[in-house]
Amino acid sequence: MSQKRPFGSLSVAMVTPMHEDGDIDFNSYSKLVEHLIEGGCDALLVSGTTGEAPTTHRPEKRELIRTAVSVAAGRAMVYSGVCTNDTTHAIAMAQDAQEAGAEGMLVCAPYYNRPSQEGLYQHVTKIVASNDLPCMLYDIPGRTGIAFADETLDRLAKIEQIVAVKDATGDPALGTARAERTGLAYYSGDDGLNLSFLANGAVGCVSVVGHVAAPQLRALVDAVDAGELETARQTQAKLRPIINAIMGGGQGAVMAKAAMVETGIIAGNTCRLPLVPASEKELKELREALATL
Repeated sequence: MSQKRPFGSLSVAMVTPMHEDGDIDFNSYSKLVEHLIEGGCDALLVSGTTGEAPTTHRPEKRELIRTAVSVAAGRAMVYSGVCTNDTTHAIAMAQDAQEAGAEGMLVCAPYYNRPSQEGLYQHVTKIVASNDLPCMLYDIPGRTGIAFADETLDRLAKIEQIVAVKDATGDPALGTARAERTGLAYYSGDDGLNLSFLANGAVGCVSVVGHVAAPQLRALVDAVDAGELETARQTQAKLRPIINAIMGGGQGAVMAKAAMVETGIIAGNTCRLPLVPASEKELKELREALATL
């Protein structure tokens, strides 16, 4: 990946397909990796929130990385979430990720225990110091309950391994200011705001809707790169129904998995509790949205 785009320009936070008994369906997973690369993704995120990372285990996470790396075969960067609120556990997952072949890691703020900004800083720096992987910070206060403060980002930006931020704050203007001040590569972490982020200096997207709309998102990124903002605006507008269907209820992992079943990429919509499969009402809305693509 380039220095400007250390985590590519379009990545998808992949679902983790499962059999009815809850075991991971690696055949479907391999098909998913191929599907996304063919759709235009140049990076793939393993074990993010959408991948049900809270309910998959370390050996499974390692095998997910190995499988993605093997199938991608150099055609797309593979990076892994190491997001947890236990620093020691996060360090172990980061070391696992490097050993399994990941090329980068995603680190979020510790949720639930919600440390001070100094605790957040030490959490991140301990993880980074434990391995050699480039790090993308994940700023998603709506899920973690704690945001990265400006001062904390400024401190973290001085660390060579920390090169990017996935911004799910909902504030593209704030992201622009932070990117300019810190020099970190900013990525949109909100499909509904992809164009707003890209038009304001973000270098790419980390998408959920890209499961079913990777070619359209590739066209969106390329249009912004070419300065064709009206084309980009039209592309973003056409994606609104599917964005609302997948992300509108806050259960992107569930709805993205359902969308992959509907399009025949994965075999089943089984989730691990506390997540449950999409309801019939949600599936109806999803099918209607898929028909607009």
